[in-house]
Order: sequence, then structure tokens, then C-alpha cells
Amino acid sequence: MAGRGELTDVAWERIGPLLPGVDGRGRPWRSHRQVINGVLWRLRTGALRSDLPERYGPWQTAYERFARWEANGTRARLLEQVQVRDDSVGAVEWTVSVDSTINRAHEHAAGAPKKGAAAGDELEDPARMSAGQALGRSRGGLTTKIHLACDGRGLPLAVVVTPGNVNDSTVFDTVMDELRVPRTGARRSRRRPDAVIADKAYSSQAIRQGLRGRGIQAVIPERADQKANSLRLGARGGRPTAFDRALHKTRNVVERCFARLKQFRAIATRFDKLAARYHAGLHLASLILWLREPVTQPRRLSTAG
Repeated sequence: MAGRGELTDVAWERIGPLLPGVDGRGRPWRSHRQVINGVLWRLRTGALRSDLPERYGPWQTAYERFARWEANGTRARLLEQVQVRDDSVGAVEWTVSVDSTINRAHEHAAGAPKKGAAAGDELEDPARMSAGQALGRSRGGLTTKIHLACDGRGLPLAVVVTPGNVNDSTVFDTVMDELRVPRTGARRSRRRPDAVIADKAYSSQAIRQGLRGRGIQAVIPERADQKANSLRLGARGGRPTAFDRALHKTRNVVERCFARLKQFRAIATRFDKLAARYHAGLHLASLILWLREPVTQPRRLSTAG
């Protein structure tokens, strides 16, 4: 029987066959399920890795195996295959909501050298060191921002991490580029949603034109200054921006997704020094959300406007 926060039997049956096999050589391997449950315990509690309970085995084993799965792409394939399965039965709702949230970074998250920095660079320029690990500094301290695209059920489709002081609109294209769900058979991966819902932080001509060029409906309200500027320009201001107010009301699914992800304390507060480790934890938390969601047929939402 699974303990609190651990993989259920149903969840394990879905992802167990996707994990690398145990070759049987040398010392006996720890069970993959035991290791994943250990990583989930740390993600859920936010405790030090060295405090991992004995029932999950040595903390070094959990850390090293999860790092290995990150390096060889196993971790990404787990989430991808679960998404493929839901999309194959039409459960994924392709009305996508985009937003971001800022999370405080614990003091233990600071101090990692910037990736690719020359020897001594991180000592001379702490700001560059922090930015290289997706840490931004403000009067509130070090922060990391999570940029998220989720489907109409509030399940993560794409996750990007940046320093906390990065503007949302500048990362929009990166988030959309990360949005990719492979399809069964010889069909190409789906990368284009039916509509993208976002708040006024993403209201820019470049974003609207980019979505329009891909045949995607933009459900983004205009800022007051943009409306005033269009009125001032008159005919030169172009046609009024189309906006589906009813569809925009469903944007709260992304807020609910953030709330569910932040039930994992190591997501709500960043303890990892390396941005790659924090990002890997986000992918694992996202995987758990997908595994918990019952597979149902998508709702029909209005895309008029």
C-alpha cells in the first residue's frame, strides 16, 4: 500500500514500464519505485536530502539516479508519455492558459557557479552567477519565476524557469516553443493550441501577431494605455482587438495549477542551487498532477471572437 504522497499502484503501472531496466550486474539495485518515492518525499516536505527516511534507501542513491534520468532524458519522457496517452483519447483540452508565478529562493539555493562561467568569474560578479542559475535579486531577496502553460483542465504542458525579475512577455515565445505533445503513429507532434488565454502582462502587438500567424486565437485583454493610444491614432490605430470575455474567464485554471504545484514545498520555496534540479522537480510534480487526473472527454468551450 502506498504511503502519503507516494506513487499509487495505478500510477506505478503507468510509468513503471517506461523506466530503464535493471541489468542485474554488481550490487543489487534499489527499486525504481522506492527511489521515486524518496524524491517525492523530499519534494513534498522541502527537507534536506540527507534527512531522507531510511525506508527510501540512501539519499545519495535517490539524488544520483534522478540526476542520471534528467541527463539521459528519462525524466522528460515520463511526462511526455503520460501526455501522449491522454491526448490519444482526446482528454487534453487545447485551450491553453499562460501565466507566471514568483517563488522565494532559500539561502541554500545561492552559491552555485554560473553554467559555463570561466574560473573566477562567479567570484567577481555575483549577479551573473545568480542569473545563470535562474535567480533574480530584488529588495525581497533572491527569487525564481516559473512560467507555465497548462491545458483547459489545469495540467502543465510547458514549464520554463527564469530569474524572478524577468518580464513575463519576454519569455512567452520560449514557453510556446516548449509546448509539444507527441502523437501516436507517424503523426507529427502537436504544438499549436486552439486558443491561448493570458492576462494583460502578455498584451503586446508582437505576441498577438505571432499567435495570429500560427492560426491561434489570442484571448488577451488590452491594457488601458494601449486602448487610449489606439483611440488617439484614430484610423491609424487599426481595428479594435477582438476579445472573448467568456473564454477569458476560464483562465483561473492556470492559477489552480500553480496552487497544486505549490503543495510541493520544494516547489513553493526553492532550495536547489542548480536551476536544472529545480526544473527537474517541477517536471516530476507536473507528472504527479497528470497521473492523478482522471481521463475524461474534453469540455466544449466557446472559441468565438
